[in-house]
Amino acid sequence: MTRIVVTGAAGFIGSRIIAGLNARGIEDIIAVDELTQGDKFRNLVDLKIADYVDADTFYKAFAARQYGHVEAVFHEGACSDTMEQNGKYMMQNNFETSKQLFMAAQTQGTRLLYASSAATYGGSSTFKEDPAFEAPLNVYGYSKLLFDQVMRRELGPQLQNAKTQVVGFRYFNVYGPHEQHKGRMASVAYHQFHQFKTEGRVKLFGEYGGYAAGAQMRDFVFVKDVVDVNLWYYDHPEKSGIFNLGTGRAQAFNDVASAVVNTLRAADGHAPLALETMAAMGLVEYIAFPDALRGKYQCYTQADLTALRASGCDHAFADVATGVGQYVQWMAAQP
Repeated sequence: MTRIVVTGAAGFIGSRIIAGLNARGIEDIIAVDELTQGDKFRNLVDLKIADYVDADTFYKAFAARQYGHVEAVFHEGACSDTMEQNGKYMMQNNFETSKQLFMAAQTQGTRLLYASSAATYGGSSTFKEDPAFEAPLNVYGYSKLLFDQVMRRELGPQLQNAKTQVVGFRYFNVYGPHEQHKGRMASVAYHQFHQFKTEGRVKLFGEYGGYAAGAQMRDFVFVKDVVDVNLWYYDHPEKSGIFNLGTGRAQAFNDVASAVVNTLRAADGHAPLALETMAAMGLVEYIAFPDALRGKYQCYTQADLTALRASGCDHAFADVATGVGQYVQWMAAQP
């Protein structure tokens, strides 16, 4: 029987990877997380797992081979708060823990598919998996970059010398079901849905960084696509490397707002509106760019998918209108 470990199992992406594995009939899954934030348990309720292990005890126990042969680890566990200022905590949680896991996995012949981040690029205008374009703006991005750098040093620039598969995924702006526990770090679509339900409008940042109001652009990627790509590499154990995981298409925050508002309007039987009309009606409101984010904010991200495609992964990604539309419908259907 195939045994798999998922760290960050009660989190957003981790729980969806377990759901994807369950859909294939894989249930011998060790879920690793820490539930200090107790309401994260909701993301695990409808999943089939073999065991739950607290993150404080897992890594040392795994290194001691206490879980038998593990085929693969999907390592999603990390502090993903880009505003976290405690660098000591961030480096211990995201870097040291990942390094310990990598060394144990290579020793045991366990494949490692891990979460990196587009935050490794920081203020760069080129999003290609190359050290020339890596310039993180915060300690979160640095913690992710440092682990990628260790992987390159240990395994070669393309991780081509890995004894068993090692794949790093540089996630761009992921959105979708089961991110509710993330609070302020949840996606724009999540926050806009709740703003519209409570206030009858959505809020966007105004003009900043040379971009008009709401025109800052990100590569927004639906969590279902993230899971599908993770599982594609799981199906191709001969493929190792660090890969961008975005759609390859930057879209404006205004596009997200339009998708949220028009999907909710459609549910009430109303016709879609153009962005300008939404703004004129007060359904979209632009607020001053916050001082706390100045100099620390990526105004533009777009995944370069050259390496991903060259590896053979030809997954077709949902655009904002499709993915956000499905997500808003899902949220509206929740009790």
